[in-house]
Amino acid sequence: MNIRSIAAALAIAAAFAIPAFAHEYEAGSLHIGHPWARATAEGMPTGAAFFSVRNDGETADRLLGASTDRAETVEIHRGVMEDGIARMRPVEAVDLPAGEEIVFAPGGYHLMLIGLDGALVEGTRFPLTLEFEHAGEVVVEIAVDAPGAGATAEEQHVH
Repeated sequence: MNIRSIAAALAIAAAFAIPAFAHEYEAGSLHIGHPWARATAEGMPTGAAFFSVRNDGETADRLLGASTDRAETVEIHRGVMEDGIARMRPVEAVDLPAGEEIVFAPGGYHLMLIGLDGALVEGTRFPLTLEFEHAGEVVVEIAVDAPGAGATAEEQHVH
């Protein structure tokens, strides 16, 4: 095999491998990017999940809730500053305006996984169902990252 043949074979293999590593989902006009959670210690009752949602449509949608077999309850929360103290508060839903992106990230909107059935182990994945008002239910795979992934100094005091 010559160098050109090897390079062509590698390019073809890489093109087919990209979708396998892609961690994005489509639901109607919604694009859900990189759902992830932080690893937790054994016995820790809660965790948090993060992702982005871009609404490429012409009408608004709303994230109404989420569920997973890994937790008893999943709540939508938002990190806020109150009197100079970072806190998190549950919210009923998150509006997804047409043409905009909402990022669920440490210190901001996130999903609280309450009553975990065990530790979230770095390098593993688990399914989580997002429920949207118009797009319906979308099952995504949460990738578990390192325990301190994405932390800012302010955010570390929220959880």
